[in-house]
Amino acid sequence: MLPIDGKVIGVIGIENDRGFQMADRPRFGPAGVPPSFKKLKASLTDVPRLLHEEGLDAFEYQAVRWGGEPKIKMEVAKQLEAEAKKNDVWLSLHGSYFINFGGAEEVVEASKKRLIACVKAADWMGAHIVVFHPAFYGKKTPREVFKNCLKAMKDVIEELRTLGINKVMLGPETMGKLSQFGSLEEILGLCENLEQTKPVIDWAHLHARDMGRFKKIEDFRKVLEEIEKRLGKEAVKNLHCHFTKVEFTEKGEKCHHTLEEEEYGPDFAMLAETIAEFKLKPVIISESPILDMDAIKMRETLKKIYNY
Repeated sequence: MLPIDGKVIGVIGIENDRGFQMADRPRFGPAGVPPSFKKLKASLTDVPRLLHEEGLDAFEYQAVRWGGEPKIKMEVAKQLEAEAKKNDVWLSLHGSYFINFGGAEEVVEASKKRLIACVKAADWMGAHIVVFHPAFYGKKTPREVFKNCLKAMKDVIEELRTLGINKVMLGPETMGKLSQFGSLEEILGLCENLEQTKPVIDWAHLHARDMGRFKKIEDFRKVLEEIEKRLGKEAVKNLHCHFTKVEFTEKGEKCHHTLEEEEYGPDFAMLAETIAEFKLKPVIISESPILDMDAIKMRETLKKIYNY
């Protein structure tokens, strides 16, 4: 089991024995700038203040269209970091969609550069984790793709150490399409074998990948127990998560839906019950079509049952 005690570093979180920051409480926020903020013509550096005014305390910056170089200026990233600290907002970054460690050699090399570019920017802005989609299977077996991902991520981590970047976690994400590498087993396997990694649990993706996996509280509990068994108490206590309701087909994830759309799952109230049961402090990022509004609803749902 990994230690969970750490030293307090301020209002944002605590630092564990390996120097990585962990959230000090359950935190909620949107994946990207909410549409209502865009209507206000808010700048990126206005986002932490506007989230704080809504009672939200996390934000996942979207770098999903990036190539091999950061597309944000360092000075803007530093301003975002300062505003996030001022408004007690936990920052993460979603990496480029154009990463595929299961592809041909030239694709893998380009993917490494894209991931490193995202981590550089995350380091500038003080983001704690870079979420990314590791690979597609293509014509390779899951075992082959796992080995390729493991090697590529080791190379990335070695390069990050050369650059002196050791405070940003790599967050391989559970994926929702059957064509994508990213089952719970595969993501936990990567994190078991690599330093500076943390699993990103996208509950909607797991629900879609397994054709409606989460039907009762026990289904959520089993995932948390598996993470704790494989990676330790610290890993499960401080999960980085994505949540929304999801529509799926026999191929897996189709599209996201709002929490109000009762015909779709999973049910956040069930996840909230398990968060309270395990006394977790996750960061939960809303990927709903109404980003911040559903983040607020999730926060309110959890607060009704969990005095944190």
